[in-house]
Amino acid sequence: MENFYQSMYNLIVETSTNLPKDVRRAILKAKMKENAGTRAALSLATISENIKMADENVSPICQDTGLPTFKLKVPVGANQLQMKEEIKRAIAQATKDGKLRPNSVDSLTGENSGDNLGYGTPVIKFEQWEKDYIDARLILKGGGCENKNIQYSLPCELDGLGKAGRDLDGIRKCILHSVYQAQGQGCSAGFIGVGIGGDRTSGYELAKEQLFRSSEDVNSNPDLQKLEEYIVEKANQLGIGTMGFGGEATLLGCKVGVMNRIPASFFVSVAYNCWAYRRLGVNIDAASGEIQNWLYQEGEMPNLNDADQTDEAPDSREVVLEAPITEEKIRELKVGDVVHINGMMYTGRDAIHKYLSDNDAPVDLEGQIIYHCGPVMLKDEDGNWHVKAAGPTTSIREEPYQGDIMKKFGIRAVIGKGGMGPKTLKALNEHGGVYLNAIGGAAQYYADCIKSVEGVDLMQFGIPEAMWHLKVEGFTAVVTMDSHGNSLHADVDQSSLEKLSQFKEPVFS
Repeated sequence: MENFYQSMYNLIVETSTNLPKDVRRAILKAKMKENAGTRAALSLATISENIKMADENVSPICQDTGLPTFKLKVPVGANQLQMKEEIKRAIAQATKDGKLRPNSVDSLTGENSGDNLGYGTPVIKFEQWEKDYIDARLILKGGGCENKNIQYSLPCELDGLGKAGRDLDGIRKCILHSVYQAQGQGCSAGFIGVGIGGDRTSGYELAKEQLFRSSEDVNSNPDLQKLEEYIVEKANQLGIGTMGFGGEATLLGCKVGVMNRIPASFFVSVAYNCWAYRRLGVNIDAASGEIQNWLYQEGEMPNLNDADQTDEAPDSREVVLEAPITEEKIRELKVGDVVHINGMMYTGRDAIHKYLSDNDAPVDLEGQIIYHCGPVMLKDEDGNWHVKAAGPTTSIREEPYQGDIMKKFGIRAVIGKGGMGPKTLKALNEHGGVYLNAIGGAAQYYADCIKSVEGVDLMQFGIPEAMWHLKVEGFTAVVTMDSHGNSLHADVDQSSLEKLSQFKEPVFS
């Protein structure tokens, strides 16, 4: 199997940089649903451009390359120990080459291994079969969508839907609720895998296993086929839309699996996946280790620009910002404004926010912009850093810190995805600040806006968590929380909850 390492390396790079055809077709359908000139249409146009750029640059579609999960079916007698070591070697090399972000962190010390290797990372699952070739599949599922996974224990009471019992109708309610609770934080429009039954562990495993199915396949179980079709149809009536901005496309696919359970437990487990559905597979010759063919690549390659609606200008005011920003300038901004940023911004994620709550900032942040981002970075031979991918991370994780840090250091704007909560909204009003929503997953689009890396601080936290000093040009985001107490995220949450309640009555008897 001398070529197995290279085959695994190729699988990793392709999965990170090249979205499969079935996913592209689902995104094209979403674009065709949206109304021209809306925030959702603007977001989908950006997503389409990002997919194209990732292809051309052979760089990560999204900067959060997640926890790599491999699923391999191998002939009886195959050397699984050797294959596991070769996969790890390929993961480390792909990380070094900037195709993966270093994402393996010691849960106790917070230390990043730097190569995506560590106990439990990557996930590699083997299954024997009687065929004479290897079926190897990989999914890269980022933390933003992983955090929106949810598990229900039936019977239960659900917001907007009431009681959910131990039957198909109760399952239906749980799945619809899972889409509602994700809102825009999982980079909608997304996909979901659902596992019915099992225990808490096997239920989640079954749910994630559904994400290895083609988004266009048909469930062999007629009841589950009907359920899958129902969920996609009704979820797209909730009005959550792309990035949670509101709109017609909220869910791009739903796949459901079922397994037996014990009488006392009835779990419905949901694995949420963002639009950047990075899942590919290969068939490999068991003797040579060479790739025989690629999976998930059937059918035509769609042109995502076919449904572009960017000819019509967005129905929003457009504003140019450059730090340092005054409170007066911030108070002029309103929810819905499209902002184009030039000049400096500074990245800050979980480790930085905790650090700033107890320490002085390494730079003067008065009037500045903080970007919730953990970029993929590479250093050249001269020691200069270059940004390979730089989309936003989910902002709600910083809710305990954000408002206090803005007041403490005079920060005027934060950029992220998915919105923030009432504590931050209150601070924006009191302090004179604004929350800007960038397009989740658009790591190449935003990397192209970064013209230089001017410095870095707090590298002890690892590359994703360090504070990077970035000079940007034409960095575009949408005001979704302003200094006047307005929050698009709260509005969409409330309206989608009201729409969810229309699905209260039984559907499946």
